[in-house]
Amino acid sequence: MQKIVITTSSFGKENVDILNRLRSMGFSIVLNPYGRALQNNEVLELCKDSCGIIAGTEKLDADTLEYLARSADARNSLKVISRCGTGLDNVDLDAAKLLGINVFNTPDAPTLAVAELTVGLMLDLMRKVSQMDRAIRHGQWGKKMGNLLKGKTVGIIGFGRIGRKVAALLQAFECSLRYYDINEQESGASVQRTGLMNLLETSDIVSVHVSSKKRIIGQHELRIMKKGSWLVNASRGGVVDEHALHEALSSGHLAGAALDVFESEPYTGPLTTLEQVILTPHIGSYAKESRIAMEQEAVENLLKGLGIGTAK
Repeated sequence: MQKIVITTSSFGKENVDILNRLRSMGFSIVLNPYGRALQNNEVLELCKDSCGIIAGTEKLDADTLEYLARSADARNSLKVISRCGTGLDNVDLDAAKLLGINVFNTPDAPTLAVAELTVGLMLDLMRKVSQMDRAIRHGQWGKKMGNLLKGKTVGIIGFGRIGRKVAALLQAFECSLRYYDINEQESGASVQRTGLMNLLETSDIVSVHVSSKKRIIGQHELRIMKKGSWLVNASRGGVVDEHALHEALSSGHLAGAALDVFESEPYTGPLTTLEQVILTPHIGSYAKESRIAMEQEAVENLLKGLGIGTAK
């Protein structure tokens, strides 16, 4: 019986039929027992002698892939990595190619969930919803003046699937939209392409939607941002310098920020002490409908990589 390891911590919780389908096809399914991203030694332990991994965000570097692909039993050596999510920066793609391991991701399913969360975070920041909720829970009844999202200039850094969907949703709020991307993207007449510095200088809200972990917003970029502006990052941890962001918020240069991703997770850093910051535990794709679609697509990709066809 061939072994499939599923390393995402919540796989199948909303639709157990996905797991049952794999079992009915004769696979032995091993689930993540830790409820978090796996450490390297845990990956080696769980994934040894597996033919496929439905992967989360754990690191799959060259040495790990070499170990998993060189099983004594060729039938149970690693042949497929099916990432349940968009990012592939945790997988050494060059090593996988050399070892003949097929690698897939699910880029479409999370798009709307992340985009809706982003707009929700913007609305929360504008109206200070989370701040007042916390105050009431601590016995404080006080109204905080907010702002309208309508008419704000929103700069979107990274204009791929999610960035474009965020722009589409924001059109209903009559926002002035601009984007920065290393490549020119299809945007339509309602979204203007501009340079990064101009976007930072002129945007009321900066929303980050990049696909790599390369640092983009550091101390210099934060200083360039408009005084009293807001920052949202629902893309990758590490693209925003969290310590520099703390300084920009503490000094009052920025009015607020919302982060769903962090350089190190779980996050326990100094941003937790600031009331004008919204912090969520990497829930961008964590909407029931989106998770089911992602998991279904991940299974179909796994079976395709094993030469079996789709799960339908």
